[in-house]
Amino acid sequence: MGSYRVDLDQSKAQTGTVTMNRLRSHSAFLAFACAMSVALAAQAQPEWPQFRGPNSSGISRRPAPIEFGPGTKALWSLSLDPGHSSPCVAGDNLFLTTYVEEDKRLAVVCVDRGSGTVRWERSLYPDRFEKGHPSFNPSSSSPCSDGQRVVAYFGSYGLVCFDLEGEPLWEIRMPVTASFAGNATSPAIMDDLVILYRGNRVDHFLLAVDKRTGEERWRVEQAEPFVDELACTACPIRYEDQIVLHSARAMQGIDLATGTQRWVTKLATTATTVPILAGEEVLVAAWNKMGEPTLRPEFPAFEKLLEEHDKNADGAIQRDELPTLWIFHRPEGAEAPMNGATIRFESADRDRDGRIDAPEWERRLADLDRFRAQYKTHGIVGIRLDQEGVLETTAVRTLFTRGIPEVPSPLVYGDYVYFVKNGGLLTCLNRETGRRVYQERTSGKGTHYASPVIAGDHLYTFAGDGTITVVPLGPEFEIAATNQMDDSVYASPAIADGILYVRTHAKLWAFGVSE
Repeated sequence: MGSYRVDLDQSKAQTGTVTMNRLRSHSAFLAFACAMSVALAAQAQPEWPQFRGPNSSGISRRPAPIEFGPGTKALWSLSLDPGHSSPCVAGDNLFLTTYVEEDKRLAVVCVDRGSGTVRWERSLYPDRFEKGHPSFNPSSSSPCSDGQRVVAYFGSYGLVCFDLEGEPLWEIRMPVTASFAGNATSPAIMDDLVILYRGNRVDHFLLAVDKRTGEERWRVEQAEPFVDELACTACPIRYEDQIVLHSARAMQGIDLATGTQRWVTKLATTATTVPILAGEEVLVAAWNKMGEPTLRPEFPAFEKLLEEHDKNADGAIQRDELPTLWIFHRPEGAEAPMNGATIRFESADRDRDGRIDAPEWERRLADLDRFRAQYKTHGIVGIRLDQEGVLETTAVRTLFTRGIPEVPSPLVYGDYVYFVKNGGLLTCLNRETGRRVYQERTSGKGTHYASPVIAGDHLYTFAGDGTITVVPLGPEFEIAATNQMDDSVYASPAIADGILYVRTHAKLWAFGVSE
């Protein structure tokens, strides 16, 4: 930004005789200069600087196209290497990350927003790559930018930082993560710090580094043991001078400057979704695999099992007679791999005689009842941000406990909270009371990985098969448009200047209205 200089009349300045009119003139000019500086600084702030935009809110005030798709309102499309990371936008640049398995290569990619061409690409070559769920991609963490630099994180490599021309500024190598799901957490830039929450079997911490140098400012080791059912993929957000963190089985408030914990409360959560601010409260979708009845199918009594599956009528269940019975199950994410866990024959056949009799079945069901009882009900919960210390359950407000999303993060807009789960089940709640305003099906089916966003006065949901549903905001549900991409969509979109950027498995699309 240009500097402003005020030159006083030297002869009068030396004798302290600057006239009042001249002083007023200079004061006015200084005020104007300050106002311009603030305006320019505001303009320099990226419109979509990280995962889900400003403070991960998922909201753009400007409207975007409602009806769109390949051949409809497409400004451009760009073929891309694989990756599930969401784009971030800074000025004329759009950043995302990729993974090329055959080249054993990760990359940070800068795309020109106007033309849809690659401005630069910087490759990284880890010694080895992290593993994860079959739906996971080693390029699942979204980059962030403050308009002067871009920061990206890979669980197989660590943190890297480039300037806007692609020149490397710093990097922090980290051990390859180890987890069942894969480490899809994303960093955020807050003031002069890069904040990263990293949870896996190798290490588990919240980290702050200087955004200019990569020098570590503070690190907070997390005491909660990491187990494979945890995700720890939530992007940290900010409230005033504290970091609000959805972490393993907890929510925390952390002092931004020092890393000191201000408050913490336990939750029945795998720490998958990003929390959202709602006034002086933070809302979060706390999810766990046993958190509501639809995730815990009932088991048949032994008599019923025999009636329906005892093919040879010997009064027992053979291996080939045992049906698929889910211990926990995502019933409307059936096309996604590994969407639950079933009763294994070996776990019920205690005496290893190749058959399950009534006592063995009853014992197995009793064990599973005890296992399920370890899990608490999950839900959309709210926590006031002016609290301190260890918060009891009475300090946590539960808004709703059914239809809670595992991966897509919720949204708050005005009086309403919106969230979508597998099967395209969209729920709207009253933010103050938690009362359900509606719970309806969108056009999208099956697994939902991408988080919904808001542009103008419409909400957009993204099914894994590429179906994008547009719904007007407010208490009345209707489908304004159903848009179909030609490939799967796992990445949450970006929005800037009224343009919707949608990443499919093979391409990046820009949808808008040509001027």
